[in-house]
Amino acid sequence: MTYVDGFLVAVPTANKDVYREHAEGALPMFKGYGATRMVEGWGDDVPRGEVNDLYGAVQAKDDETVLFSWIEYPDKATRDAAYQQMEADPAMKDMPEMPFDGKRMVYSGFELLHEEGTGGKPGYIDGVVLPVPTAKKEAYRDFCKTADAAMMEAGATRVVDTWGDDLMVGKQTDFHRAAHRKDDENVVFSWIEWPDKATRDAGWEKLMKDERLSSHDRPFDGKRMMFGGFQPIVDA
Repeated sequence: MTYVDGFLVAVPTANKDVYREHAEGALPMFKGYGATRMVEGWGDDVPRGEVNDLYGAVQAKDDETVLFSWIEYPDKATRDAAYQQMEADPAMKDMPEMPFDGKRMVYSGFELLHEEGTGGKPGYIDGVVLPVPTAKKEAYRDFCKTADAAMMEAGATRVVDTWGDDLMVGKQTDFHRAAHRKDDENVVFSWIEWPDKATRDAGWEKLMKDERLSSHDRPFDGKRMMFGGFQPIVDA
């Protein structure tokens, strides 16, 4: 996997099962276009932020849940070809109506920056979105190498960090506005896979005391980092 389409979506909480069925119905189509994996993470432990957060990213309402989702592709060429096929596929017109407000869906293409572990079928996921100065790309990659190694030691099974490549500009929402991105910054879309929530909670207790993270210079504005914990409802 070297390319990812990352998504943030606000879904009416009452539509959870309908959304899962909608995503499962679309899975064969994406796999047919060359995707290797599709994951839908249902918001479970998503905190509010002082500057920004995942709720604001999708303008979530009180009766909605935030989803952190992604589609993995072997490379960008396969992903770009998939989009072309989707636009030309008559079956797209027969897709059922989306059980959420598509105008507030945030999505973009990201290239792989760093990866640790092989994962599997995680029982829990931490999702992260943040702005990083473009000039500090390599410094951020170095930070990821240190942080990701610590997360693996704390019990994570896979950590993936991706760098904005094809950042969409939306009429209502997008990653630019969600991250309060400045002109000299890019957007990072990352996730951590854990065996289960208990391992994740215990893992973060260890990480908060890990000197490798507390002493490492962070090449980004942590106040604008958006994150949360998610239960995978589709992973195939």
